[in-house]
Amino acid sequence: MVMGFSIALIVFSLLMMLLVLMHKGKGGGLSDMFGGGMQSSVGGSSVAERNLDRITVVVGLLWFACIVVLGLLMKANN
Repeated sequence: MVMGFSIALIVFSLLMMLLVLMHKGKGGGLSDMFGGGMQSSVGGSSVAERNLDRITVVVGLLWFACIVVLGLLMKANN
């Protein structure tokens, strides 16, 4: 069980790095490649950027939950 959560933590960590790098910074980002560079006339962020934000939050929560579960499993094994 610990091995499974360890692998999941590695996958979520790599995914988090990728998602954070895709966010637009001051000079644009990798999200421009996927349509994030097009600004809507209404203002605010584009649909691609909002979806990227949502995905990043979900993956971040899963990453955090994986760390908590791994900590509890390690504590229970000792």
